[in-house]
Amino acid sequence: MHKSVCFLILVFCFYVADAQENKIQKAIELGVYDGIKEPTKHEETEFYTPVPPVVNPVGQNGVPSDAIVLFDGTNLDAWENNDGSKPTWKINSEDKSTTIDRGPENKRANIKTKQKFGSVQLHVEWKAPEKIKGKGQSRGNSGVFLQERYEVQILDNNNNDVYVNGQVGSIYKQSIPLANASVPTGEWNTYDIIFHAPIYKGKKKIKAGTITVLHNGVLVQDHFIIKGATSYIGWPKDKPHGKASIKLQDHNSPVSFRNIWVRELD
Repeated sequence: MHKSVCFLILVFCFYVADAQENKIQKAIELGVYDGIKEPTKHEETEFYTPVPPVVNPVGQNGVPSDAIVLFDGTNLDAWENNDGSKPTWKINSEDKSTTIDRGPENKRANIKTKQKFGSVQLHVEWKAPEKIKGKGQSRGNSGVFLQERYEVQILDNNNNDVYVNGQVGSIYKQSIPLANASVPTGEWNTYDIIFHAPIYKGKKKIKAGTITVLHNGVLVQDHFIIKGATSYIGWPKDKPHGKASIKLQDHNSPVSFRNIWVRELD
């Protein structure tokens, strides 16, 4: 047989085998096996692509090597006020933190990232003021907003009862947390948030967004299906949108933040 013919046969066999492997891999990923013959050899369910990228979990001074550092204690260059102006928040170089501050004009000081994001893994460390002032929603209140719409509540709930769908760790006015995992007032809390953004085709939502939250390592939101943008009064509003900023809320309480980083998931 001519060498070129043999080569073509080998190439054809390779593509057939590759196509069958992809079919089996996809079936296992989706859990749908209809019309596919069950594998009889262990090699048929062992896959070598795609190869996951290597990530050093502490490659950037303790932050994952593929993360985008949003705040490391040195500056707020990644952030801006809602109107695009420079943030007035104070930076404490000793503990590498920033604290909500309205500045000399006493204007509300929500800040948001200059970069816009879709689905993300977000790490935020925060603490309520050690000196307790007020009660209810007036104590250590702030919030982390995904895509400027979906709020994970920050609040000092130590000996401070409030409505439970507005307490610390809640998806505000939508989902009660599974637990209150707060540390003592004035100490640092951590939020690790996995956010999958909703997907729209035109005006139609074709996939709902979800939020998972670990508060100090404790699961408090378990793949919660977002109902719409956070609303203080009324139903959550579900309107089509694309990528948007991460926002930290000024709720008239000097909450502090540090070590903020994000990994893009799309």
